[in-house]
Amino acid sequence: MEKVSDILIGGGGLNGPALALALAQTGHSVTVIDALAEKVRKNAAFDGRAYALALASKRLLAAIGIWERVAEHAQPMLEIKVTDGHAGEGPSPFFMHFDHAEIEEGPMGYMVEDRHLRRAFLDAMAEEKAITQISGKSVVAQETDATGATVTLDDGTHLRGRLLVGCDGRRSGTAQRAGIKRTGWDYGQTALVCAIAHEKPHHGIAHQFFMPPGPLAILPLTGNRSSIVWSERSEMAQRINAMSDEDYLQVLRPRFGDFLGEIKLEGQRFTYPLNLTVANSFIAERLALVGDAAHGMHPIAGQGLNAGLRDVGALAEVLTLAGRRGEDIGSTLVLERYQEWRRFDTATLALATDAFNRLFSNDNPILRLGRDIGMGVVNAIPGLRRGFVREAAGLTGDLPKLLQGRAI
Repeated sequence: MEKVSDILIGGGGLNGPALALALAQTGHSVTVIDALAEKVRKNAAFDGRAYALALASKRLLAAIGIWERVAEHAQPMLEIKVTDGHAGEGPSPFFMHFDHAEIEEGPMGYMVEDRHLRRAFLDAMAEEKAITQISGKSVVAQETDATGATVTLDDGTHLRGRLLVGCDGRRSGTAQRAGIKRTGWDYGQTALVCAIAHEKPHHGIAHQFFMPPGPLAILPLTGNRSSIVWSERSEMAQRINAMSDEDYLQVLRPRFGDFLGEIKLEGQRFTYPLNLTVANSFIAERLALVGDAAHGMHPIAGQGLNAGLRDVGALAEVLTLAGRRGEDIGSTLVLERYQEWRRFDTATLALATDAFNRLFSNDNPILRLGRDIGMGVVNAIPGLRRGFVREAAGLTGDLPKLLQGRAI
């Protein structure tokens, strides 16, 4: 038996539900397929995972009705401090300091825990009649033709749509089954991710400390808690992750410093290898890729989810406007507009994060002198600082309407 929707979305993480809500609210019927059971996704306890949401991403979440569900759990990022140095030696005297007061729009971003976002998306989708959720089932096959896409689930169910969207991560099965190749490379780094509780308040300040093995990000959560994304050479990261909690903290403390007082771990610890991977095409016949399925980059600038939400805003706008004009929303002509909108921006961001990581994740004295002087120059010129703040807030470039806080 075949079930039919306008759009099929493979992947129920964050980008998939965001796209489903944006499309459902403009009159499309959507089916979201996720391999994880809904109970597992909805009842996740605090595990330390959190996202830095740029101001533009917050606007999209508000426009699709999610922000009001998570606002009480969101921690505004009021300042960003960027420093360079060695573990245990303190930061270089050259630094960059960005303050949200340099722009008129408000906080440049917010930290929101993964568990709150996932629960909000699941609840919002359950309330939207145009969205069908299929949980605990995997896509095992897909076919496209001149009029639509058909996917087969592992229980034999067939689903049909005018368009299939892959929101299924860096190892996207949707992209693989469509024959879409990827370009990228491994960084030889692994991110150690956790949350910590600390003695002193963080005052909404995010810190990025660059060390030769990789950067350490300290990102403010609600209360006296922070999210840690700590990059190390992969072999060292594996050794650190195998340690007990106390030994893990002993390695972290000299890197972290004592500016927030005593620290202790909260929730689980995670690791994930760092690489760059960009799909050679964001589209195929009756198919589009969104988020990590299209592009996965280094977390150095915290832009992974923000870049995915830009994809969401762009694709929702392209499809909705095409539908209103009476066009076939799954046609190559329509999908090419999405690719043209997002591909250059994505490639630029991926190369910028790659270059930034290579520039800072080394101990070459000439490069170190150059980057320290560069940080000092940026910090000394208000116009440059303001530009960086606007970039961090996601307010630059050709923004989709949803990221401007406007309805499509």
